[in-house]
Amino acid sequence: MIGGLVLAAGAATRFGAPKQLADLDGMPLLEHSLRAITASPVGRVVVVLGSGAEEITAGVDFHGADPRVCSRWEEGQSASLACGLAELADCEAVVVTLGDQPRISPDSIRRVVAARNGSAAVRATYGGTPGHPVLLERELFGPLRNVSGDKGARNLLLSVQVLDVPCDDLGGGEDVDTPAELDALRAGGPVTGAASK
Repeated sequence: MIGGLVLAAGAATRFGAPKQLADLDGMPLLEHSLRAITASPVGRVVVVLGSGAEEITAGVDFHGADPRVCSRWEEGQSASLACGLAELADCEAVVVTLGDQPRISPDSIRRVVAARNGSAAVRATYGGTPGHPVLLERELFGPLRNVSGDKGARNLLLSVQVLDVPCDDLGGGEDVDTPAELDALRAGGPVTGAASK
């Protein structure tokens, strides 16, 4: 089974409010990410929460995903990733997306899953820049329990075989960190931030 993992634990300090609940097209920002991953070819989906977890749980339709609160969320994205992978430890691989990427396409998740070829990881790219979704094979679950900081798997992926899969034609690689970036999405344009954290 391939699992799905949405990382949504951060405090959104640059946004100034719980961005997981910010409205985009009539639904919370996080719900867009959840709809995409639950519409893709994965089995169980876990969404890792941290800051404001009770408020987010009350305000978001999880579309069948299992919310889990990471007690170590303040340690950064790596702690959330480790928590999520522990929940999905029985999977042969896990697809990771971010809760602040509302335009991510189920097709990009399908493309990354279909590209599995024995590499330790398969990663979407946008304009040549690595982004999400990222598929992590089971062999990485153990090493990823020991990464630290807010870079998630990025540093570990520098030392293993990674297959990059262009997803430029599918869009949706941008993450939302500020109200101005959310306003840009609402207006139909690209955000100015990077494609990944």
